[in-house]
Amino acid sequence: MAPTISPIPDPEPISSKKRVSARGRLRTYFLTGIIVAGPLAITIYITWWIIALIDGWVKPLVPASYLPDHYLPFSIPGLGLVIAFVAVTLLGFLTANLVGRSVVEFGEVLLARTPVISGLYRGLRQIFETLFSANGTSFRTVGLVQFPVKGTWSVVFLSAPAGTEVQNALAQHDGMPAGEGHDYVGVFLPCAPNPTTGFFYYLPRSEIIELPISVDDAAKLVMSAGVIQPEDHQNRLQAMAAGLRSAQVEQEAANEKARRDPARLDA
Repeated sequence: MAPTISPIPDPEPISSKKRVSARGRLRTYFLTGIIVAGPLAITIYITWWIIALIDGWVKPLVPASYLPDHYLPFSIPGLGLVIAFVAVTLLGFLTANLVGRSVVEFGEVLLARTPVISGLYRGLRQIFETLFSANGTSFRTVGLVQFPVKGTWSVVFLSAPAGTEVQNALAQHDGMPAGEGHDYVGVFLPCAPNPTTGFFYYLPRSEIIELPISVDDAAKLVMSAGVIQPEDHQNRLQAMAAGLRSAQVEQEAANEKARRDPARLDA
């Protein structure tokens, strides 16, 4: 009985598969490079812009004879930032003693007697004391509240509890004696994709579900409109590496299969 010859596979589909696979690998590598290089480049650009901005503010205040740039043929970036850091730290040190406190109090008295500027200064000082105080507690907790309608939940940042006057007023509104109402707390509801704008209001603490995530992760969640979920950065890197390894394994398997599929004679 004559041996049967199996048909020779058309080499065109194999070559087209190789081309498609090569394009897929090139696309995967390009997107991976964008993911790695994009945030790094933007971070470097913003950092360099801040350093140049502070240098532009501080260096003109220092006599040229005291700057190394006056004696060197090139400019030293970041020198103004260092000078500003030393100056602010020295100011804090001087303010901590009796003489410094006296000078600051004298300056505050002058500002308090100046129309318009007094209100602006007091408001800004309260904001800075709240944000940068070592024992400040505002915007360190993330929660969920039902907004804009019941059954829908929005991400909020918990601020400080309501003051005594607000607590008493809300307790009277609820028909309860002063001091026996709900425990109201201030919440800030950010708007997506710009978390610096939003709504501030008071809610009973019982109507807030606190989340075990950081404020940074919550801000990313709001800015990305839910695309970037709060998760461990290391897990994301491991998932990315696993995807690349899987793509490489599939590519090697496809190449091996293509090499082992020449024309075969079956007796």
